[in-house]
Parts: sequence; C-alpha cells; structure tokens
Amino acid sequence: MIRLLVVDDHPIVRGGLRDSFADVEDIVVVGEAGDGAEGIDRAMSLAADVVLMDLRMPEMDGVTATAALREQGSSARVLILTTFDSESDVLPAIEAGAIGYLLKDALPDELMRAVRAAARGESVLAPSVTQHLMGQVRRPGAGTLTDRERQVLQLVANGRSNREAAATLFIGEASIKTHLQHIYDKLGVRDRAAAVAEGYRRRLLT
Repeated sequence: MIRLLVVDDHPIVRGGLRDSFADVEDIVVVGEAGDGAEGIDRAMSLAADVVLMDLRMPEMDGVTATAALREQGSSARVLILTTFDSESDVLPAIEAGAIGYLLKDALPDELMRAVRAAARGESVLAPSVTQHLMGQVRRPGAGTLTDRERQVLQLVANGRSNREAAATLFIGEASIKTHLQHIYDKLGVRDRAAAVAEGYRRRLLT
C-alpha cells in the first residue's frame, strides 16, 4: 500500500485529489497539508511514501519544502503537481530533489501511474518538462556563469544600475545588457529580480 500525502494550499484541489484516490486499492491518502511547512511535518509524522507537492504556496513553497525533506533525511518521494511549467519553475524543483513533475491537467490514470512510479523510485515528467530539461542540457554553458557574468550579477544584487555596473567594470552599458541576457538565459529567468533570487539560491552571490 502506497502512503500518499497531498500538499496544496487550495482545499478544493486537495479534496478532488483525495476523491480521485478513494477507490484505488494500492494507494491511500494518509493526510493533507496546506503549505510546505505543514507538508514537511505531515510527511515525517505520517511516514508518507509519496508526497504530491504543489509548487506555489504561502508560508513555504514546494521547492523549499522538497529541499527540506531531503535535508532532513525523509524517504518520501516528492512528485510536483502544479499548473506552472516554465524552465524557472521546473529546474529548481528537480534540483531540490523532486522525483517527478506533473501538471494539474494530467488525467487521473496518468496521475495514479505517476504515484506508483514515484513510489518505485522512478522519475516521472510531463512532456513539456522533459523539453525544458533537454533544452537545458543541450544549451552550451547552461547554468554556468563566467567570472564576468558573476561580477555583473553581484553588482545587480548590490543595487547597481546598468550604468553604474558598467562604470565599475570599465565596460560599456551595452555590454552589461548583453551579460544580463546571458545570465537570464543560463539561470532560466526573465528579469533582474529573478536573476538575483536564483543567484542567491544557487550560492553564486555573496
């Protein structure tokens, strides 16, 4: 019997998932949680085998909760179930230790197969997620910043404008913009704030 925990901040979603598994003989929903912090506590206390984890929740998000479960030595396999499938959502979740990543438009049978696969230790990815990961692997230098890009990102994190960063590094403002675009592409983000946040998460910034 697979012990399943559902973590989602929407009660209706939790109820719908619980009902979906009600008549499944080899899967039992042992509990629910409304945010990541509560999900960690429930996963540990209920000895969950698989955790269906939403990505964006108040108090603590799914990526942070997934990483915390791994750090605390939990044996529960985390299967992300969300509506978001951008590269900036997918990659942090996989890096945090999620064994799978599905979208909420998955069919019930697909979801059940995914839970069983996760319980066996097998990775399960939605097709769009697989495309993101393949693109990341194929992209030259993906995720790796050059020394100059790190310098630019650090200056941005320190609140410097493009003009100020250019003056500090003795390069043109157009070069700063080019470096920033490369940083966005490598980190899978779309703007300065997200780049800084991702830089701190990956410990690229001090």
